[in-house]
Amino acid sequence: MISDTDLKHLRRSVELAKIALEKGDEPFGSVLVSADGEVLFEDHNHVAGGDHTQHPEFAIARWAANNMVPEKRSKATVYTSGEHCPMCAAAHGWVGLGRIVYASSSEQLVQWFVELGVAPSRVQNLPIQDVISDTTVDGPVPELAEEVRQLHRQFYTKGR
Repeated sequence: MISDTDLKHLRRSVELAKIALEKGDEPFGSVLVSADGEVLFEDHNHVAGGDHTQHPEFAIARWAANNMVPEKRSKATVYTSGEHCPMCAAAHGWVGLGRIVYASSSEQLVQWFVELGVAPSRVQNLPIQDVISDTTVDGPVPELAEEVRQLHRQFYTKGR
């Protein structure tokens, strides 16, 4: 169930995706929120330089591992503009983070790539639950997914 608080943090994730796009990067953004509602860490994609492991969800997992005790990690929520890729889902699971809420799904992203004529990813798109099994996952959120879709359209159609 998506709450008003969830929507607030998801909107921030989409804002971060817009910032990534403005910087010439793929439009993804994520926010880590503690159990008591404090925003602890936020980031956006940094893959434009060629290191395709520089996803915000992976950065959140690293930050959480270095700055939070396991009990607090398990009660935190990660909000993200797009569903975690398998790499990020595994990192999320390995560090023991809690709930994941996403605006758009990997399945939607694959369909958008087809529509835009973008080559498929070398890494298989899997639902988060196919990578980690003990995490509550909510998403997609249709009204925000459409906004994320438009960001990807902008990214992949510029200069064509």
